[in-house]
Amino acid sequence: MKVVQSFALAALSLAVLAGCNKAPEQKNASEASVSQEINMAGVTAPVANKIPFAMEIHGDTRTDNYYWMRDDERKDPAVIAHLNAENTYTDAMLAHTKTLQATLFEELKGRIQKDDDSVPTKSGDFYYSSQTRGENEYPTYVRSSDAKGTDQKVILDVNELAKDHDYYSATGLSVSPNGNLLAYGEDTVSRRIYTILVKDLNTGKLLEDKLEGTDGDIVWANDNKTFYYIKKDLQTLLGYQVYRHTLGTPQAQDELVYEETNTSYYTGLGKSKDKQEIYIWHGSTSASGVSVIDANDAKSKPTRLIEREENLEYDIAKHGDTYYIVTNLNAVNFQLMTVHKDKAHDKANWRTLIPARDEIKLEGIDLFADHLVYKEREMGQSRLTIRNLTSGDEQQLSFNDSSYMIHAYGNNELDSQSLRVYYASMTTPGSTYDIDLNSTAKTLLKQQQVMGDFDADNYASERLFITARDGVKVPVSLVYRKDKFKKDGTNPLLQYAYGSYGATMDPSFSSGRLSLLDRGFVFAIAHIRGSQMLGRPWYEDGKLLNKKNTFNDFVDVTKGLVTQQYGNEEQIFAMGGSAGGLLMGAVANQAPELYQGMVAAVPFVDVVTTMLDASLPLTTNEYGEWGNPNDKVYYDYMLSYSPYDQVSKQAYPNMLVTTGLHDSQVQYFEPAKWVAKLRDFKTDDNKLLFKIDMEAGHGGASGRFKSLEDTALNYAFMLDLAGIKK
Repeated sequence: MKVVQSFALAALSLAVLAGCNKAPEQKNASEASVSQEINMAGVTAPVANKIPFAMEIHGDTRTDNYYWMRDDERKDPAVIAHLNAENTYTDAMLAHTKTLQATLFEELKGRIQKDDDSVPTKSGDFYYSSQTRGENEYPTYVRSSDAKGTDQKVILDVNELAKDHDYYSATGLSVSPNGNLLAYGEDTVSRRIYTILVKDLNTGKLLEDKLEGTDGDIVWANDNKTFYYIKKDLQTLLGYQVYRHTLGTPQAQDELVYEETNTSYYTGLGKSKDKQEIYIWHGSTSASGVSVIDANDAKSKPTRLIEREENLEYDIAKHGDTYYIVTNLNAVNFQLMTVHKDKAHDKANWRTLIPARDEIKLEGIDLFADHLVYKEREMGQSRLTIRNLTSGDEQQLSFNDSSYMIHAYGNNELDSQSLRVYYASMTTPGSTYDIDLNSTAKTLLKQQQVMGDFDADNYASERLFITARDGVKVPVSLVYRKDKFKKDGTNPLLQYAYGSYGATMDPSFSSGRLSLLDRGFVFAIAHIRGSQMLGRPWYEDGKLLNKKNTFNDFVDVTKGLVTQQYGNEEQIFAMGGSAGGLLMGAVANQAPELYQGMVAAVPFVDVVTTMLDASLPLTTNEYGEWGNPNDKVYYDYMLSYSPYDQVSKQAYPNMLVTTGLHDSQVQYFEPAKWVAKLRDFKTDDNKLLFKIDMEAGHGGASGRFKSLEDTALNYAFMLDLAGIKK
């Protein structure tokens, strides 16, 4: 199932106020630059110059002293100088942790199996998998005619493609129906703007086709020479145009088959499991839909299944002449309906197969020739059920862990007699199973190998509920090392959460996290409102005018964990990224005294300014999540929690803030301004460090080892504060 919120997950950016006062005459670079003092005592924190910029709306005027930090071209000498000064300062302040960082990096790297293969997945006539080898940063993609790989052939070596780039991402690998051609997208900047290339798998040569400015994904028509792709608006970075490309023709001649005119919608592409239909997915934060294209007709026009409706969400899967529809039609927690494809245009023809239930959320389905597999969540725990389509008999899958994550993937063939799933818990490494659809017998195909002396029996996980200030019980997942943990309030504790877009952070395994657990940390995931851990109402109660519940839940979970003695009240740490970085900012303003340290990664912290500028990436798509501040009700509410606007004269925790210069989601200048304002206002002597990756974007460094340097930095920051020096 394509979940609507996945379009928007962490898809946020900074903007400036639209329709308000123009910027004052810009001063030259030297005047708008940063002052930095270096003396024998060490490095003084960079102090950014203030150039007031007034923004007025609804009769309210806000003054942004650091507006000058915004440089869309990322070339302004003053801005670059300021960011470099921040990096210099952070490096100096953490210089004493370099040995610890190096130790952590080697630990993190040492747990990763250097020579590793994914489990082959069948698609058409071939089995596809990826390989990583030795010190290589990137995967090599291969295929063979059987699952054993007896005639394995390399189809794409990303290491070769990436060798001349500081950053490289390959995405959307898609093989033509006849298996002869491979299309893929590449990004060498980290702005998530991809160029689509096509490789002849028989000759190994690239075709002349080169499509610029795309989201990187394509879907082939069945003639093996036509495919569909999405072009992005290079200003807003919104994918909004669907084009049809014929191999051998220039991009300028591509046919525009669909254009999204409603900027609150994201656009995606997909294909039915029987390969007969191509889908254009339409998704906002509060509605969704689909348009259908005949995959056998290279001149077919998309047809909307039904007209879009506000607050109506649905997703379809095709089985013969029947559509299976997962929808919230008359169902807060979604239901499964069916309809003959020729009658789907009228909702009156839709018939309920699995009805809505108040306490159980239907999350998605997977269809096979003889079976339906559906995923649902109850009291925070997801589960899979297999239904025989002929008899209606059902079997629910069971696992040993009391709390875990599970999802189906790679089930590309309708006639398969097995279900491929990925399973993990906080103590069980990621595991791939094939499950017999008739007997539910499990075959373990692979479990993530943790190199070194890892023993799962050394660790324990718990699931508990903590009561928030309004009486709501918030689920929490915990993990710790048994011989390092005492439930007496002496362990340092790291609490993580996200809490937006309905994204549910299931309890899963992390080999990197062991570096904290082995040093006595407890790690907690707070499943706060804004996710869908307890169903769709859990999300609705943490968005728009209910957003503060997200922040309150996080604070109340911290207090509850301390009261129950899971963590030392003097050594509590918090971490979140993107929209989770907004969470960090709001919590730091609300309850700074609770936390010894915080890590805010690519944080979305200037909420009001961002959401008032429709010209910057992704803003309009987020109105359903945060509200539109052109409406005074939302403006006032946003302003009351926006971390940047609510910075005050008070003591703040030790903080490490990270970003990437080329971030396409949360623009670099958002955390840059926030850090500058925090430095001006905070009344403490705690550390405030800002680390900018000058080559990366929202996801950080590319490559499986290089990105571990970021993790080592974050861990060293917290361990050092906790007095753990090695």
